[in-house]
Amino acid sequence: MTRAPFRLLGVALAAALAAGPAAGDELRDLYFGEALFEANQGKFFEALQRLDTELAQYHGLDEPELDTLNYHINGAEFSVGDFELNYRMHHRAGRAIRRVLEADVDEAVRNEAAFRLARIHFQKDQLDEALQALGRIQGEVPKAIQDDVEFLRANVYLATGRPSEAVTVLEDLKAGEDLAGFVAYNLGIALLQDGQLTAAVEQLDEAGRIDAPDAPAQAIRDKANLVLGTLLYETGDFDRAERTLDRVRLEGPFSNQALLRAGWSEASAERFDRALVPWNLLAEREQTDAAVQEALLAVPQAYASLNAHGRAAVLFGRALESYSVQIERVDASVDSIRDGRFLEALVREEIQQDKNWVIRLRTLPEAPETFYLMQLMASHDFQTALQNYLDLEDLRSKLVSWQSSFDAFEDIIRLRGEFYDPQLPEVDAQFRELDAQMRARLEQRRHLADRLQGLLTAPRPELLATEEERVTSERLAALREQLELDPSPTAQALLPRVARLQGAITWRLRTEYHERLTVAHTHLHELNEHIEALDRQYQAFVRTRQAATHSYVGYDTQIGRLRKRVDAALQRVDLVMARQGHLIETVAINQLKARRERLVSLQTQARYAVADSYDRAMGVEQIGEVR
Repeated sequence: MTRAPFRLLGVALAAALAAGPAAGDELRDLYFGEALFEANQGKFFEALQRLDTELAQYHGLDEPELDTLNYHINGAEFSVGDFELNYRMHHRAGRAIRRVLEADVDEAVRNEAAFRLARIHFQKDQLDEALQALGRIQGEVPKAIQDDVEFLRANVYLATGRPSEAVTVLEDLKAGEDLAGFVAYNLGIALLQDGQLTAAVEQLDEAGRIDAPDAPAQAIRDKANLVLGTLLYETGDFDRAERTLDRVRLEGPFSNQALLRAGWSEASAERFDRALVPWNLLAEREQTDAAVQEALLAVPQAYASLNAHGRAAVLFGRALESYSVQIERVDASVDSIRDGRFLEALVREEIQQDKNWVIRLRTLPEAPETFYLMQLMASHDFQTALQNYLDLEDLRSKLVSWQSSFDAFEDIIRLRGEFYDPQLPEVDAQFRELDAQMRARLEQRRHLADRLQGLLTAPRPELLATEEERVTSERLAALREQLELDPSPTAQALLPRVARLQGAITWRLRTEYHERLTVAHTHLHELNEHIEALDRQYQAFVRTRQAATHSYVGYDTQIGRLRKRVDAALQRVDLVMARQGHLIETVAINQLKARRERLVSLQTQARYAVADSYDRAMGVEQIGEVR
């Protein structure tokens, strides 16, 4: 059975969920869009960093419904789990996806989340939990994952030893082009595990002939042919096994094994001359491959079976020489790994930028240890362990970068302090003077407002006199006092005239009282507009003054705390990296030791075969001389 890679919907699904049903593709929160952009570039750590920060701020708001992220909140919560899953943070991804399952979301979104949760459990070999998650999928399932859901279900059945149920699911599965080959192959494996040998052979034969539009499908087709050819070889159907193995591509990942098995099929049928065709082709390939090393011994054995003992002796000698060289290289590789050069080669940035970086490692002259570890490095367990180490190395580089960033922040804060400290005292002095004047004007305005409010209930017309009227009234009052003190007839004649003038002013004030009161309120409202503008400027100055201070004051404690956290995290990362690197090195060394033992066994066989072939060749020559 194989666990074929699933199609990752990833960012496309997250973006679709983020948009919401009512707005199409409209994006309203730029920070969420930035996280999606980082994820689309494969930078899931940066995407998580951005989105985690945005969600933390969102959940800390008093009124989160007013934030732009509220429009995308379901998609953002789902995307967190999706990014964590792509970053292989399965524990956190599982928690995030469970929150989506418990949230009030559409049925299709909930089923998508259940599928992703089941896939997480399957990848972690938590098969019972995977089945439980699959059991939560009910109702509408997004069309894009319908085949993936059933294919995952079948894989879980196979992994739990229930091949008959897997057969039922796979037979009903109508997979698309990208899953067709995987479904056909897994159906053949399920039938084989279920004991249906004849049906398994037919199904694997069908899987081995399926159209393969891309490299993964071609690889699974080759694997189906290899498995079927091996099965036919073991059952003694050598002719059909040879024809099946011929369908494996010569440049595919299974070509070496197919060539080796094809040769053994011919040799088992005692057609040694035909066995030499695939074996000779295989013997010319990379000699670090186990199949090639076996072919180096199989070729002279075939010549020996054809009584070409001289040719066999020469080729056995070449094989012996090759094995000796390979054993020395294996020993050098073990020493190189113990010196740490293997891990140094794996973390080279220019290597990782290429999707075929594992293959490229073989071309590095300074990394001989990688020559023998291609099969190991291609395995899922080793890739997981290796990717953990690479992630730790990436995290370590980020922590080191953050350490240097603290020095940069401290320089920025120091420069801001040197800029603002000399200017702020003078600005504060001017501000205090302006503040005092503003408070006096506000008090005057409040006094006017109170007086006008009092005039509504207790009318006092004299308070609404104009400046000219007030001056005239004061002059008339002073003149009246002078005339009252003067007993002359002229003065007494002027008193009624002064009284009439004062009465005219009083008459005007009383008759125009309401109009003047209305005009006074209008002017007060106009004054309010100026007061509000002044207050806005005042508040803007206060905020600017605070921002200037906050830009360099109070950061020492926070930076010191963050520096300690980064230092502690860096120590933990270094410790975990050392453990993970030791684990990788141990696994690699054990693999190399196993390869060395195999090479020693082949070397021993070759050594005895050389002697035997020379003896037989000498015997043939002696017989010829006697004749």
